[in-house]
Amino acid sequence: MKTKILVVDDEPSISTLIDFNLKQAGYDVKCVMDGEAVFEAVHSFKPDLVVLDLMLPKLDGIQVCRKLRNSRIRTPIIMLSAMQELNDKIAGLDNGADDYMTKPFSPMELVSRIHALLRRARMHGLEEQQEPAPAYQVGGLLVSPEQREALLNEKPLDLTPKEFELLVFLCKHRGMVLSRQQLLLGVWDYHFVGDTRIVDVHISHLRDKIETDAKNPQYIVTVRNVGYKLREPAREYSTS
Repeated sequence: MKTKILVVDDEPSISTLIDFNLKQAGYDVKCVMDGEAVFEAVHSFKPDLVVLDLMLPKLDGIQVCRKLRNSRIRTPIIMLSAMQELNDKIAGLDNGADDYMTKPFSPMELVSRIHALLRRARMHGLEEQQEPAPAYQVGGLLVSPEQREALLNEKPLDLTPKEFELLVFLCKHRGMVLSRQQLLLGVWDYHFVGDTRIVDVHISHLRDKIETDAKNPQYIVTVRNVGYKLREPAREYSTS
């Protein structure tokens, strides 16, 4: 059976362009034009991936994304938007989108991003069939990937999906210095060309939630001219 892609965009010219290129790439494609139509299409068409515009009638892309994730629908989502502000990208990713592209975009790049996301989803599915992912203890931090739960000194942390994924990746490589490009590839599975600021913003948000003093971090430290490292904090800090 062909891999199914649901395209959600209210601009017929964009939908037609995406539909043509995805069919040329061998995908089965269904197009809908408003946010409310997504949910029926997800259940009837059962897509393997959703291409979702941000600005939609009835429900916008952020609302659609959040509602899908709250319903525990984990289908990969690529969000499209004419907005190029970093905060708009972060809003999309933090509400459950897996990737974000700004308009105008290259159809070939969209197909490439879809290939990458589907590959990542397949690998994640294989990993889930293997041994459960271990929990990580770093100082007062306890991070449990299987339960998607993070505790600091036994108190739950309120993390967005991307913040949680970033924290898990740091835990897996604790003690190692990771460049921004390594973090982009490990957490987002592709490169934001020339835009590593998204890593800095997410690191800043994590520090605000984890560190006693975000300006003097004890867990996630900056390695000048390289990137970041998650380390074991001083004992008195981790138990405070």
